[in-house]
Amino acid sequence: MSGRGEPGREFRHGLVVGKFYPPHAGHHALIEAAAARCAAVTVVVAPSRRESIPLDLRVAWLREAHAATPWVRFVGRYDDHPVDYADPAIWDLHCAVFADALGGEPVDAVFSSEAYGEELARRFDAVAVCVDLDRRAVPVSGTAVRADPAAHWWRLSPPVRAWLVRRVVVVGAESTGTTTMAAALAAHYGTPWVPEYGRELTERKLAGLRRARPGATVFDVTWDRDDFLEVVREQQAAEDAAARAAGPLLFCDTDARATAIWEERYLGSSSEAVRAAARRPALYLLTDHEGVPFADDGLRDGEHLRAWMTGRFREELAGCGVPVVELRGPHEERLATAVAACDALLAAGWSFADPLLPEHLAS
Repeated sequence: MSGRGEPGREFRHGLVVGKFYPPHAGHHALIEAAAARCAAVTVVVAPSRRESIPLDLRVAWLREAHAATPWVRFVGRYDDHPVDYADPAIWDLHCAVFADALGGEPVDAVFSSEAYGEELARRFDAVAVCVDLDRRAVPVSGTAVRADPAAHWWRLSPPVRAWLVRRVVVVGAESTGTTTMAAALAAHYGTPWVPEYGRELTERKLAGLRRARPGATVFDVTWDRDDFLEVVREQQAAEDAAARAAGPLLFCDTDARATAIWEERYLGSSSEAVRAAARRPALYLLTDHEGVPFADDGLRDGEHLRAWMTGRFREELAGCGVPVVELRGPHEERLATAVAACDALLAAGWSFADPLLPEHLAS
């Protein structure tokens, strides 16, 4: 084993087996229970290939969540054998997968929150330790999470939430309310939002110019390809960080597709590197410029560009394969339209491939 817990633990080597589809607070409580009583623990992550969360992601998520207990190791193995708890031959097949993951190390305790834990322990000649079988301490299960992730959101660890979060990107021409809308939606749903890094960079560039030339304006700011790559890189890093703390929806003020349009505006074309960085959010909200007063805050190009920019957004988003909802009218109307679109996104739920189940449960 690669590590050991404190000496004098009740068991030398504990085993935990599961699909962790996805990992949730109940799984973490089970692993913590094993870590508290064992000098070493092996957690075997054993999904079937038909499931829709990659095995390596589950292992990475679990390692991150349990980094404070280095005597717990995580080993991934695919287990595509059928499930039949009454068939000894099928039990043999599953246990061969688990034994391979153990690498020949004997175990003296099997920790489980499932009814099959007793038989699994018997087959490894180990003590069966049942943890929260009736789900009273941590009322959650993988089945419940897959059925409704939003209802169990805060029982998921930050990297799992980041993988599941539905990203909603607000885009539009200058002074059409993208920032106002992103902030309003975040307030409505009680979740963080991601500000526009490009604006921050513009402010820094302008401040730098004004240290040498106090009268400099935004029209004196220059841009190059590396600037737009920086915008994409920093915007996505901020988005990914926020996703770990967000609720089921994360609101972003701009993204790489919008950055490509601004690169086109300033440099005459967009680069392949910026275009290639574009992601696929769950939803785009496009703020129309019609009927929105132009507010010049000293960082904007000008009102005359807004119609062109709105048109470019429509063209760019039309072929991206992501749903687009345009926001028109006064702010209250726009917000109501946006909330309705976001509520529909949540109502649609998440799609997971079914795990392998016993025949009587697989219909």
